[in-house]
Amino acid sequence: MNTLAVILEAPERLALRTLELTPAGPSDVIVEIHYSGISTGTEKLLWTGKMPPFPGLGYPLVPGYESVGRIVDAGPEARARIGDWVFVPGANCYQDARGLFGGTARTVIVDSARAIPIPEQLGEAGVLCALAATALHAINGGGYDGNPANRCALPDLVIGHGVLGRLIARLAIALGGAAPTVWETNPARCDGAQGYTVLHPDADERRDYRAIYDASGDSNIIDSLVMRMAKGGEIVLAGFYSDRLNFAFPFAFMKEATLRVAAEWQPVDLAETRGLIETGKLDLTGLISNRRPATAADEAYPQAFSDPECLKMVLDWSDC
Repeated sequence: MNTLAVILEAPERLALRTLELTPAGPSDVIVEIHYSGISTGTEKLLWTGKMPPFPGLGYPLVPGYESVGRIVDAGPEARARIGDWVFVPGANCYQDARGLFGGTARTVIVDSARAIPIPEQLGEAGVLCALAATALHAINGGGYDGNPANRCALPDLVIGHGVLGRLIARLAIALGGAAPTVWETNPARCDGAQGYTVLHPDADERRDYRAIYDASGDSNIIDSLVMRMAKGGEIVLAGFYSDRLNFAFPFAFMKEATLRVAAEWQPVDLAETRGLIETGKLDLTGLISNRRPATAADEAYPQAFSDPECLKMVLDWSDC
């Protein structure tokens, strides 16, 4: 079986071509992808060639871990899944390309457990499930056991009003917290707040924030955040940072600051995210700003990474 897939052949060199798929196993499902999102975090680093080394990373590779579609066939142990509308957080099913991420293709083959049922009415917004779970994992913290009493402190300041920052702010409210303040320096990204305030940092005089969540990816931001935090406060690094992080120790020492690094989402985070979406507590509207047919991927990727007005780019595979 073959599939049409986006291939990153080298930094800033992309192609759309046919790849041979590995045969499906007994517990595998075959998913026809309808929509896939482009990540402006890790995929941008892959595009620029600045992605830190990870096991299995290399070119050529199929990018993407934000795909949704329908199960159209399955191995004998998973045939009951045929027809399900699912979210696919990546795939490793290609003969001639790496699949460390692997979700940006017309057809993918994954183990049934990796094809996660989501409401079909979400449509293209279903690609945001991974990013929403990432935002929730930043709040829940590592080792979260599903008990809300064991969550980390909800944010009262969020840095960056991109999609991740917006999701963190929306989740803070959805989980019963007070509306956080959000900092944004780009005027093109100041609109779209839902129940919280977006400010330029220079317009905010507050210096007693208890829980600051950084979604900017700025490696040089810690010092400025320490100066705005209450003593004993916490800074959560929720973005992805390609450069080394540096900060002045004396200021962090005087504030008794805590730095926490948020890693990738876990199944408990995704399950809770689905529940918040299905009950209407978490709204995903207004986060996808741009759509392109998958055949225009060579234009979609540069725009997703360079256009400040592009919050989230989605590829539509329906005509492929």
